[in-house]
Amino acid sequence: MANLKELRNRIKSVSSTMQITSAMKMVSASKLSKAQEAITAMRPYADKLTELLQSLSATLEGDSGSVYAKQREVNKVLVVALSSNRGLAGAFNSNIAKGVKSLCENDFAGKQVDLVTIGKKINDVVSKTHTVVANKSSLYDDLTYANVAAIGSELMEMFVDGSYDKIVVIYNKFKNAGTQIVTTEQFLPIVPTVNEDATANLDYIFEPSKEEIVEELIPKSLKMLLYKAVRDSIASEHGARMTAMHKATDNATELRDTLKLSYNKARQAAITNEILEIVGGAEALNG
Repeated sequence: MANLKELRNRIKSVSSTMQITSAMKMVSASKLSKAQEAITAMRPYADKLTELLQSLSATLEGDSGSVYAKQREVNKVLVVALSSNRGLAGAFNSNIAKGVKSLCENDFAGKQVDLVTIGKKINDVVSKTHTVVANKSSLYDDLTYANVAAIGSELMEMFVDGSYDKIVVIYNKFKNAGTQIVTTEQFLPIVPTVNEDATANLDYIFEPSKEEIVEELIPKSLKMLLYKAVRDSIASEHGARMTAMHKATDNATELRDTLKLSYNKARQAAITNEILEIVGGAEALNG
């Protein structure tokens, strides 16, 4: 059994760690509330805009289709991977790394796969095994729609000029504070979807033409899709970190209580030994 001084030092160390993890949990909870409000507010708009564009794109025929919907033989793939710049968030970052690995080894096996990273943690991992054409981790230093839109414009240019035949985004989709779902979404080319029931009920007059509307809204929709993914990832990060720090605080509390029990037992044993020594010495003097 460790001596009393060692136990006191360990109790002090664990208590300090517990205070840090508890504070980090509270900070993450505060940030999560704001991030959750942001993603909840923008999801309906982003989803409806994407649905509208996919439906309109499906009605365009032949060469009138958008350059962003051109289907090509897939030889070169660009994966946009979103993580955080900081750790201490449980499996938040490692799940993205596993997702990227699965995409490269399974979905895009035998194809050229390059990456754009948004987040230092995923960049540190994938840069060792894959080609990272751009590291956009500084985005989190000044997160605005304009900065995300600039990245979206670069991705669209890479697709249009033929640098890549397909672009996908992988990120943690926020469900709740304790659940984040690794999600892969196709960014480009746009996949037209036809809802026959909805199409049958449409009786719209398009002004200007349907083609002009699609060409005007597609870039905006793609930028919004990327912005939604970034916002989802941020909310997921705070949720994952809050959960991880909650568990760490609970573990530290349990360890501290165990150490205190050991300390009290050791202290009691030391006092008992001292009493026995005093009694033994007194008996020796009397004898």
